[in-house]
Amino acid sequence: MTTSLINALSILTKPVRETRLGGVTPQEALLSALQRNQVELQECLSAVESEEAQCLLEEVRGEVAWFCGDTEDLTWSFVQECLLLLLCLARHLSRLLEAFSKSPAGLTPEKPHLPDVAPPLPPDVLSIAQQKTLGAVLQFLVTLGLCPYLAPGVGLGLGLRSAFGTVVEGAVRCDALPPCERRLLTTITVFLEVSKVSCLATLLFTRHLGDLMAGLCQLGYRPHRPEGESTGLTVEERKGCKQALQGLLGRVYQPIVIKELLVLQGGAKASAGASAALTRAPPWLRRLCGQLLSERLVQPHGVQAVVRAILEGGIGGDSDWRKCDAVAKILATCPQQSTSADSYYSQVCPQVLELLHFKDKTTAQQFQRVATRAVLTIVQDQPEFGQRFLLSPLFSPLHRCAALPGEDVSQHAVPELELTRCVEDVYKICVVGNSPSAMLLSSLGDAFPIIFNLFCFTKQNVSHLRAPCQEILLWYLSHTETSLALSLLKDLCVIQKDGGGVTSGFQFSPGSEGGATLTCRQPISDEDDALYEKVLGDQWRVECVVQLLAEMKESDLPGELFLFLLRDLTQWAGEEQQTEVHVDMTSMTLLELEQQLEGRVHGRGQRLALLHTMAVMCEGLPHTLLLRKPSQVVGFIGSMLRRACVGLQRGSESPVDSQTLCMGMGLVATLLSEAAQLTAEDHSCMTELLAPLEQVSRCHPDPVIQELARDLRASIATHGAYRPDSVTSAAHILSHPAGSDTPQPKPVTPTPSPTASCSLGPRAAMSGPSLPQHTLAATPVKTDQTQVPAASSLHGEGECSGTVGASISSASSAPEKAFSDWLHEAYDPDVPTRTMALRALTQAVREGHKRALESREKLLTLFLESLEHEDSFVYLSAIQGLVVLADSFPEQILNRLLAEYQVSPNTAPASRGRSLETRLKVGEALMRASRAMGELAPHYGRPLLAVFLRGTRDQDASVRTSSLSNLGELCQLLHFSLGPLAQELSTCLTTLIKTEREVEVRRAAVHVIVLLLRGLSDQAPQVLGDILLELYRALKWVVRSDSDEVAALHAQLALEELDGVMRRFIFPQQKLEKKIVVLP
Repeated sequence: MTTSLINALSILTKPVRETRLGGVTPQEALLSALQRNQVELQECLSAVESEEAQCLLEEVRGEVAWFCGDTEDLTWSFVQECLLLLLCLARHLSRLLEAFSKSPAGLTPEKPHLPDVAPPLPPDVLSIAQQKTLGAVLQFLVTLGLCPYLAPGVGLGLGLRSAFGTVVEGAVRCDALPPCERRLLTTITVFLEVSKVSCLATLLFTRHLGDLMAGLCQLGYRPHRPEGESTGLTVEERKGCKQALQGLLGRVYQPIVIKELLVLQGGAKASAGASAALTRAPPWLRRLCGQLLSERLVQPHGVQAVVRAILEGGIGGDSDWRKCDAVAKILATCPQQSTSADSYYSQVCPQVLELLHFKDKTTAQQFQRVATRAVLTIVQDQPEFGQRFLLSPLFSPLHRCAALPGEDVSQHAVPELELTRCVEDVYKICVVGNSPSAMLLSSLGDAFPIIFNLFCFTKQNVSHLRAPCQEILLWYLSHTETSLALSLLKDLCVIQKDGGGVTSGFQFSPGSEGGATLTCRQPISDEDDALYEKVLGDQWRVECVVQLLAEMKESDLPGELFLFLLRDLTQWAGEEQQTEVHVDMTSMTLLELEQQLEGRVHGRGQRLALLHTMAVMCEGLPHTLLLRKPSQVVGFIGSMLRRACVGLQRGSESPVDSQTLCMGMGLVATLLSEAAQLTAEDHSCMTELLAPLEQVSRCHPDPVIQELARDLRASIATHGAYRPDSVTSAAHILSHPAGSDTPQPKPVTPTPSPTASCSLGPRAAMSGPSLPQHTLAATPVKTDQTQVPAASSLHGEGECSGTVGASISSASSAPEKAFSDWLHEAYDPDVPTRTMALRALTQAVREGHKRALESREKLLTLFLESLEHEDSFVYLSAIQGLVVLADSFPEQILNRLLAEYQVSPNTAPASRGRSLETRLKVGEALMRASRAMGELAPHYGRPLLAVFLRGTRDQDASVRTSSLSNLGELCQLLHFSLGPLAQELSTCLTTLIKTEREVEVRRAAVHVIVLLLRGLSDQAPQVLGDILLELYRALKWVVRSDSDEVAALHAQLALEELDGVMRRFIFPQQKLEKKIVVLP
């Protein structure tokens, strides 16, 4: 019977095939077609094969109360026939489904289910042709029985859909019975009953949901018109329509519902000059749609449904980003229909945060964009609700890490997933959103110590949280106020107070998914071990702070922190004298005495932390980052001068204070020199130097320094208009110290004034002979306006033992030294002088000076003798000289070095230890020389290879290790020249791996194989074809049997190299090449 009913529906909706004569209007043609189809339907139903369908149709016609047989409107008569047949089909399918559900598989004893036969389909499954027919019927019903009876502005009018809609509007007679509202109610009622069958509901809701919702809204919520005309519906019917609308909205997929509500609500009011293409929705409908949208929004997963409704189907272009911002603005604004703002934000904000956790790549980016913009907008526009419902839940896992002790342990432990999600959410909102506000920065500042502790933990472990933590910290430091950032960084370095972090007794531990989790710390019973752990932790925190500052290359914060610490150091230096004043402890109570002692200990601890922080900053940060601007250079100079003035106030000037004062005055002179182009702002910054220079000019015991300070002060006060010769000379000497490799300019002719030959007393005069080595070294710091030399005291003032004042005494620089003078100074007992001479001689050989090349024998002997010096500056300079000589004269120098490297059997036991140290230094020179050979290694490498192989049998383990290290470096360069010696090399390495007792030697042997495979790469199967199997077995033996973890790690790396080589050899990369072959 299903087929009979659908065939009957197809008869009603089939088009008219014959051509009409002219003079007939489209409305007349439509009515004629509908009438003929109804007549044909009656003829079809009267047939014998359709008796069952005819009986069901009559039964349904008798049950319904809305059927009007005497209507004069042909369109409504047609709609009634379609509604009856559709209702019959729905009831018939419902009966079949009910019978089918009683036997779930639809089986009977006569038709048992076979294993290889698919189960029968439910009876409501329709074919494609049947679905097409039903789709046409529904379209006719909506066009003729629903849309014509909608009020203007409710839904999309027929005339705006197609040209056929205008024909339909002219064919419908609204003055005939039944009334329009009754007709609309009838169509909607049948549609709702039909939608109880799933297959029919799918066809109805996917195509005509908006029209159905528009009809229900009009029937249930349209107010009575002012003229008092009745709508023809009772109160119960209107109430039923309202309930049906609510039930419909709850049944359908929510994004589709929201789309249709937005369409029903209509757009903004059109401007006066714009064409009104769409009829604007009436006010009651706009209010109703707004209320329904608000209800959809605050229900569970309502925010997600709204976002999907608006963004689904996007292609990711600029329009999608604008849509995301628009949706975020909608979510951040409390609707007028909401009962209260508190209720709205309490329901919406948690759903907004959930949008950050989507993993689907196609939607995650858009959802995160919406969530980020919504959070930032709410926090900025509604700070109270943003703090309560967004920021507090967002930072809750981090705040739990810093909870006060004494509570339950379970309240402190933070799982890995929760902590990872928290860090990722903060990263998306702060770093990706990049819209700082006072509330957001305040909340992030409270959690900053916890994030920093987590960052310190990730720097010591492998974790995917390292990058987001670092980006969050850098973002906060870049956007917060400088004073807050400086105070916070000072706290983290444990200078001002405890830097905060996780609660006492807990620590971060590695998680199973590469993250971190908060766990209980195992207590340490030994106080010394606990103190050691605390000191190590504080030192690591300082290093992490410096690593963060190193990433801020475009920020002034590193320099500001450095100057901030310098000012504290100067202040503490001034307070040191007061703390040393004897305090009468006899009149103190025990509590006061304890507080006094604790205060002293705490103060000294802070000073140590300050010194350690400055030392790590000077070591880890380049001077171009510490002093980026001239104002920062001026601040640095001011700190130096003030610290020197503290010593002058005490009356006891220490060497460090003297060097600091001279350095500061030299830097001021350089800033004021003609080479420095200072702006008006730079001159304004330099006014802070007037006070310390005035104090120096009054308090310093040396009159020369007093006069130089007065001259500098006068030059600063006049913005460089007054520049005495003393200032120019001091700047010139600091920029071009004696003994430097840069060409010296023509000396400045001194004036008769005493400042032209000023010195710093007898101490500076005594250092005159070694002035080239002890003169303060300066490195130019390039800024936008000037070039300022940054003295080496940035890395510790104790490294400078010379003074600027000593250099000022000789305004002219010394002429370039002769080669013989450098040879003479190479034997000087003073380490800096000797090192400078060795480097100068090495540079002469590198540049090919004739005198140096002719004296290569003397230089070789000099460098070999210098290898026995105990100072690293000397013997490292000698090693570099030997490498340069070997590069210029390979055969001669390499043979001599090989002879020195091999131990003589007649070596006395007393000098064996000294000979061992020298041999290791010669081995270092040979390794560097081998590395510098390049393509000449196959020619000069054979003698080296033989010596290194013999060295692997030396009695001393250090020599064996050194020989293996040199052997590995050389094997990387030999390539095919290694072939004849491959077997000997394999025997040596495998024997050492399996029989050597010293761990370092076994490690070196395995590392040789790693370097050998890495150097040969794809050539390894050709060069090492006969020994690859032996090397592979030796490596596998190390991995399985060697107890040393480092050797096993080296072996595993070698196996990975070998695996990659063999894979490329067996499975070469396929290349498309074109070859041209000339046939004979």
